[in-house]
Amino acid sequence: MLTQVGDGVWVRQSEWVWSNAVVVRGEGGLVLVDPGIDGSDLNELADDVDRLGLPVVAGFSTHPHWDHLLWHSRFGDVPRYATLGCAKVAGEVRERAQAMAAESAEGVPLELIGLLSPLPADGGPIPGEIVEHQAHAIGHAAVLLADRGVLIAGDMLSDILIPLLDARRPDQVCAYEAALDRLSEAVQHVDVLIPGHGAVAEGPEVAARLAADRAYMDAIKRGEDPTDARLAQDWLKGPHQSNLEQARHSSE
Repeated sequence: MLTQVGDGVWVRQSEWVWSNAVVVRGEGGLVLVDPGIDGSDLNELADDVDRLGLPVVAGFSTHPHWDHLLWHSRFGDVPRYATLGCAKVAGEVRERAQAMAAESAEGVPLELIGLLSPLPADGGPIPGEIVEHQAHAIGHAAVLLADRGVLIAGDMLSDILIPLLDARRPDQVCAYEAALDRLSEAVQHVDVLIPGHGAVAEGPEVAARLAADRAYMDAIKRGEDPTDARLAQDWLKGPHQSNLEQARHSSE
């Protein structure tokens, strides 16, 4: 079920890693940001969208990981956008993304995964400002809806995910810190934060999310295990160790 979190902004959360699909009312219709995850989720999202009574005019993927590249025929044959870097990588990893979706989700239209185009310079139908950075994935983007007080953050600023550095790319510690700097400017204009995974943050919790990620990054730069409640999840121990290793190499 869609939950309205701002003026013309709705969220639907999947059970799979608490993934958030976002619906934004734009000029002429609706934009779907990172719809997912299972086929049943996509179908139910389509039902929810139908009830809004507005057409879907575009899609937007915040970054090129498989769970952010999904689509369903019921959303329509409309343009699906991303940053230039994200769209390029999505095309290159499309077969791998399809295989990962087939392994991790049920009923996903595999043929529709990753069919992205670079966002026009003027933003096209995407309302708000695109805040691009290189943390977590190439061409990662947040969408700042400053006039509505909402930030759609992609896989950043989550209450359940620690910062996840891309182990395949160098200098991710610096990239992540630069991304947090960019997002810190964005959060000054909002009172609602929608992460790719986890609970929507409101009011003081928005700044708290940013502070938690900064504290985590500061700790791993010192080679320390941070005091971070998110690390209580066993499945994050592997990514955390990878982060520590990257931070160690970056300081050498």
